[in-house]
Amino acid sequence: MKNKFILFVALCSSIAAFSQKTWTLKEAVDQALIKNISIQQNKLSVKLAEKNVAIAKGNFLPNLNGSSSGNYNVGLSPDQTGVLTNTNNFNGSLNLSSSGIIFNGFRNTNTYKQAQLGVESSLYDLKKIENDISLRVVNTYLNVLFAKENLEVASVQAAISKKQIEAAKARFEAGAIAKGELLNFQSTAANDLQSVILQENALDLALLNIAQLLQEPVKGFDVAPIEVETPSVNLLYDNSTAVFQKSLDYMPEIANAKLAIENADFNIEIAKSAFLPTLSYNLGAGTSYFHQFNNLFPGQTNSSFGTQFFDRFQYGAGISLNIPIFNRFQTKNRVAQSLINKEVSVMSLESQKLILKQTIEQAFLDVKSGLKTFQAATISLTAQKEAFKNAQERYNYGTMTLFDFDLVRTRLVSAESAMIRSKYDYVFKTKVLQFYSGELILE
Repeated sequence: MKNKFILFVALCSSIAAFSQKTWTLKEAVDQALIKNISIQQNKLSVKLAEKNVAIAKGNFLPNLNGSSSGNYNVGLSPDQTGVLTNTNNFNGSLNLSSSGIIFNGFRNTNTYKQAQLGVESSLYDLKKIENDISLRVVNTYLNVLFAKENLEVASVQAAISKKQIEAAKARFEAGAIAKGELLNFQSTAANDLQSVILQENALDLALLNIAQLLQEPVKGFDVAPIEVETPSVNLLYDNSTAVFQKSLDYMPEIANAKLAIENADFNIEIAKSAFLPTLSYNLGAGTSYFHQFNNLFPGQTNSSFGTQFFDRFQYGAGISLNIPIFNRFQTKNRVAQSLINKEVSVMSLESQKLILKQTIEQAFLDVKSGLKTFQAATISLTAQKEAFKNAQERYNYGTMTLFDFDLVRTRLVSAESAMIRSKYDYVFKTKVLQFYSGELILE
């Protein structure tokens, strides 16, 4: 009984430890890539594309079919003297047939290559979704860290307010300040406590968002802290063109658009193959068995199945050539359609490049504006800290009213919040730019 209790406690402890797991950024991204439904669906699309390759490969092989038949006949039939006599007989057959393509205008070859392109295209679609999910995880992860820092600032302010109330009570009891001033301190402390509650709710919501993205229970869910260094004043790149040139070799949507052009080329060749003759072959082998139950000629007997199987065995081979002469201009129009579809694919590639270029230009501009916002927030916070330090001294000496002191304190809290917000905003925008350049590293 004691051993069972120890085992139960150990099991509960292991479950509690698992539920309190803190996720690193890389673990969170990997988990999201495993659990995401859209990714699972696209993995199935890759498997379907691979089966299309196997089907296209099978077109090079001949088919093989077997058939058998058996017929029992009862009825009148003329005997050897020409008199209609009731006759019962059985007739059966066994056959094997095979056929294949010798030449069909390279249609099978181009179909096989096209199916291989389909696998590559499905893999690029999968990569595109994985990239989108990874960016979402990075964003939600940073949102959690952002909410934690905001909560820490709010908690510090609430603690300061609590100490100020204690100091104000002592001064009130000593008759140094009026009761109204003490009530103002208590009111400020209540507002600070409300801010703490709001930031706790914001943190809970941020944790809920990332837990749902990872499809994990939100209870006990937490993320590991990462060192978000003070952003550098130097931009990663001098201009967006450098990022765009790198992205052309990295982004899956561009590679997929290029594959669409190759796919269009194969469609053209497949359509042109209908102009060419088709050469095919066929092979066949078979035998039959006949048994007559009555009305046999004098001295006539039914041969055994084995004897008839070999005696009646037949085989043959043939070649057929199909030459297209006129098919109501269907082939000509299909080729024309394929050529137009290739032009559509070429335009689609240019459109994808333009969209990517505009997105990167916007991302580069966002990084520049984010850096400026962060620098302004840094300057503002430094100034507000000095102003608060000066205001605190003036208030302690009685040369500043409580109302004016609260205004300075409020500006400091706002500056701290703006600083945190601008830091994480700039960090995420930098990550986006690194993503487009293929240099995003998740640790």
